[in-house]
Amino acid sequence: MAFVVGATLAITSCSTNLEEQFKNITLTQGYKPQTEHNPIATQRFGADPYAMEYNGRVYVYMTNDILVKDENGNYKENDFKTINKIFCVSSEDLVNWTDHGPMQIAGVDGPAKWATFSWAPSVCHKTIDGKEKFFLYFANSGNGIGVVTSDNPYGPWTDPIGKEIVSRQTPTCDSIGVTWLFDPAVLIDDNGDGYLYVGGGIPFVKGKGPQFADPGTARVVKLDASFTALDGDPVKINPPYMFEDAGANKIGDTYYYSYCTNFNSPELGNGCIAYMTSKNPMGPFEFQRVFFKSIDTFWGIGGNNHHAMLKFNDKYYLFYHSQVLQQAMGIDHGGYRCTHVDEVNIDENGVIQDVTGTKTGFEQLKAFNPFNLTEAETMAWMAGIDTKYEENSNNMYVTSISAGDWIGLSGVDFEDGASKFSAIVSNSADTSCAIKICIDKVDGDCIGYLEVKKSDGKFVEYSSNLNKTITGKHDLFFIFSGEFEFDKWQFAK
Repeated sequence: MAFVVGATLAITSCSTNLEEQFKNITLTQGYKPQTEHNPIATQRFGADPYAMEYNGRVYVYMTNDILVKDENGNYKENDFKTINKIFCVSSEDLVNWTDHGPMQIAGVDGPAKWATFSWAPSVCHKTIDGKEKFFLYFANSGNGIGVVTSDNPYGPWTDPIGKEIVSRQTPTCDSIGVTWLFDPAVLIDDNGDGYLYVGGGIPFVKGKGPQFADPGTARVVKLDASFTALDGDPVKINPPYMFEDAGANKIGDTYYYSYCTNFNSPELGNGCIAYMTSKNPMGPFEFQRVFFKSIDTFWGIGGNNHHAMLKFNDKYYLFYHSQVLQQAMGIDHGGYRCTHVDEVNIDENGVIQDVTGTKTGFEQLKAFNPFNLTEAETMAWMAGIDTKYEENSNNMYVTSISAGDWIGLSGVDFEDGASKFSAIVSNSADTSCAIKICIDKVDGDCIGYLEVKKSDGKFVEYSSNLNKTITGKHDLFFIFSGEFEFDKWQFAK
């Protein structure tokens, strides 16, 4: 996108005009305190997470849960009936996350127009004919798996086949054999071969009732070289007390298939994450153990359990969802999910150790560099704001800003000093707005202001001098006055 560059504003510390704008502003309340890094995003819900590493960043893809209200404006239970987008965020440090927005996948406005829904994504990338390609597999409710492709991790996406890659007509995948044909997980082997794991649900056998202990509804199938078609028929996996949620990893020379147990699992526990292992990606798999308890174990609110495990910088991490964001919003029920990440320890024998769900998270993996041009929709904490994607400009930015709203970033390293701040902003109002820059706490030491002048809806770059040169590592906060859009920012030495 082409930006209009405005005049540089040399604003000294204690600029009376800008300081006055913030005197009577009340800070908007955020949904997680500064001591917590989970959930990873609070500007919108995100469920059924799947994580992929690409070029030193972790990309997390989630079902885009949407709040549903009744005719009286009261929140209803999540019915999943309008979910046709996938929410994506990315990070280098697993604490500060860049929002890539809800990506339209299914429906008349999406690339997969044949599909009504896009649930529970799974994503991978592979070099094909010398070009990096990205593949996003998704569930069209519980009756088929679709695939869309892109040249970058967050779209735009196209539908290469115009139909399901796995359907009810696929051998072994009819509704009798697979109750729920959903929840895909993709694995790329060391030789570049791809495998897709799908399925779930509890079959009912006449005269025997529900088959809780041995549902037999999980499947694995090899992908062909294009990753958009199958190379053979799906093979049955028999995870004990299987419910849903396929996970697939290769650790050393062993393949790990993980899943969520059903809610009639006296031997393993209800709604837990268990795993099996094999020396072959197609199985047979041998059951090992449960390593992640049901979500209500940690926060007293349950629901389904959905996970993905990723190796990043020589450590393993578990991505999973909870309902703590809806709790923080004061919604007592609903089933609206948000994504967390916590560390996973695997011992020398390849045994996945118990993982505890936390709100705290873990120590930031690396310092954040404020001297890079940074998307404003990158944050560790926030309050009040939203983000927006504009197709005509292929641009994401922070919007729905009101006085007192703010964004926070964790572990920002100013090294040997920053003395200037620049931002690309858009102001359609008749009055000027402002950004107040604070360090360490949202109401901490103010190091400067930036005036956001009227720009008639155009994105303009403004700069200001800081009150003083800032050095060292700090948490960083931008507090807003007025209504405007915030696209990018950068500090200068």
